Amino acid sequence: MAISNCARFAILVPGLSGILMSLCTQAQASNDSKSSVGTRPYAITEQREPCADFTELRRPFFGDTHVHTGWSFDASSQDTRNKPAQAYGFARGERMGIQPYDDEDIALREIQLDRPLDFTAVTDHSEFFGEMRMCMTPGLPGYWHPVCIGHRWLPSYSFATFGAYGMAAKQRWGFCGEGNKACFAQANNTWQDIQQAAEEAYDRSEDCSFTSFVGYEWTANVGTGQNLHHNVIFRNEHVPDRALSWLESPSQVQLWDYLEQECVRDKPGCDAVAIPHNSNLSGGLMFESARVSDTTVPTTPVSAEEATRRARWNPLFEVMQHKGASECDNRLAGWKGDEFCNFELLDYDNFGGKSSGAPGGASMEFLTLFVDSEDLPVTKPPEESNFLRYALKKGLQQQQELGVNSFKYGLISSTDTHIAAPGLVMEKNFPGHGGAGMGSGAGMPAGLADDLEYGPGGLAVLYAEENTRDALFAAMQRREAYATSGTRPVLRFFGGWDYPDDLCANSDMVARGYADGVPMGSDLPAQPAGALAPTFVIAASYDAGSAQYPGAPLQRIQLIKGTYLDGKLEETVLDVAGGSNNAGVDLNSCERHGEGHSQLCSVWTDREFNAEAQAFYYARVLENPSCRWSQYACADAGVRCDDPATIATGMEQCCAAGHEKVIQERAWSSPIWYTPPG
Repeated sequence: MAISNCARFAILVPGLSGILMSLCTQAQASNDSKSSVGTRPYAITEQREPCADFTELRRPFFGDTHVHTGWSFDASSQDTRNKPAQAYGFARGERMGIQPYDDEDIALREIQLDRPLDFTAVTDHSEFFGEMRMCMTPGLPGYWHPVCIGHRWLPSYSFATFGAYGMAAKQRWGFCGEGNKACFAQANNTWQDIQQAAEEAYDRSEDCSFTSFVGYEWTANVGTGQNLHHNVIFRNEHVPDRALSWLESPSQVQLWDYLEQECVRDKPGCDAVAIPHNSNLSGGLMFESARVSDTTVPTTPVSAEEATRRARWNPLFEVMQHKGASECDNRLAGWKGDEFCNFELLDYDNFGGKSSGAPGGASMEFLTLFVDSEDLPVTKPPEESNFLRYALKKGLQQQQELGVNSFKYGLISSTDTHIAAPGLVMEKNFPGHGGAGMGSGAGMPAGLADDLEYGPGGLAVLYAEENTRDALFAAMQRREAYATSGTRPVLRFFGGWDYPDDLCANSDMVARGYADGVPMGSDLPAQPAGALAPTFVIAASYDAGSAQYPGAPLQRIQLIKGTYLDGKLEETVLDVAGGSNNAGVDLNSCERHGEGHSQLCSVWTDREFNAEAQAFYYARVLENPSCRWSQYACADAGVRCDDPATIATGMEQCCAAGHEKVIQERAWSSPIWYTPPG
């Protein structure tokens, strides 16, 4: 898909050359028409046809690694009925019906991607695999249990029973039977269904048109909803016999133990990564010790051994999804100078603190059935420790103190869709990801498609030689990845010591980037004798979009630098290409206007480089402003906030004080790190 994207850009933008040719066409020109499997630069762990299109210089593949279907308790309570097979079909471009359903169980809405994805991992919550199968399958034990009846007909009740009682108290219900054996048996059946759907969707032919991964979400919650969730993605079809749940494992350390024992040791060919997400909702706990099992941080400091294990299992971090971005927050003192840290922010720092103080919109009355009054959640604004930039800086400190950096994250985004719709990221005509909830029997509600603070989410991009599980998984492990807020710009980021100043103008830029340095996600090579400072090459080409959803030009490329020396952490944000322009958007029509760039490139040398300081560098690419999904809906409804007569029932939030009407789509590269010798 990535190469066809490049071709599309060239068609839509006559005369496009230079950077775009270097970013895309050069890589294609280096292809072996059908390279033998034996020449692959990564281990081959699966039986399949070699891809006809193999690119030594790698190309970007766009996907989604955070997808919920009807097997997830929260998606199911919102009347999501599509399962993994339908989700994979949707990712490949098929039309799909979604809720609400009429009395004859016919979906009242249909959705379809304007551009299929290259890869997808379905990641249903493992915590209630068995319960969901029993509650939603007539004839199975538990179907008529009051909890299951409530799940099918009272979504807020279900969030309280499964969320507050099940997740927070780590309890299962009586219909699970002695030792929870009935629920575990049905959970295994669901796990088999998930594997089968992934296998049937995977293109093992030489076309390599689509890659599906087996996965699930390990949904760790502590306290009143402090999020410690991880998406577990397996390399291939060799997976453990069970999907470990948070209910049976008190900390991330136990997740690692399970992956080491039941995957790597017990299943030849098995391997996995665990991708944390939504640190913005972690109550500041995501980047504490992996031994956290409640809101109390362990008194034993993080050891080098623990840090090494985290680095092994967590090579990637999901920086954005439909429940907000986790890069930084310029409402906090340390980031007030970064004007672009205001992107898709939430006003609370854990699930329990959402607006009313209840997870999933459940009423306080429901919560008090399962939680003592003194333990009810309290809305609390996020702190610095909730965000990626904090973790990246903390990692530098760890490197200095422990000799290992456990927060050396590559960056991706995904949707976290709860309607089984991977890659559904367009702002216009966004149907919602289920965040507002809509239970069985509910009709189409008037108003916005989702809670105002939620959005479509983003995409994961992996640089790989071909579209196979082995190639993409190798990209995950080496962190050659980037995140987008939903659009598909092509982004390259290299670091080295002697890139020439005119490299952007050279047709062999990508080849030189690899040959003379390292790509995003890597450590800078050792400083050569005579080299004074590292040099970085950052290049981006805009996403032309599709005929239905055309893209926006680029505005600027920024470089974010963090350093640690003598106990002092510092950050710098620099514009390295493009900059302020006259671009804007008409909020009544959502028509964009102003200048922009189809491509940007910069060769930047760190003139403030200190060879004694730990450092990270990553790129942030910003598009011109456009309407946010909620403003598209408001504009289409004819809402004018200065005219109350235009504000229809259900559209009142269009004029809410906190309504962010404009979005500036973006991409974040994985960092490149520098570690002083010795």
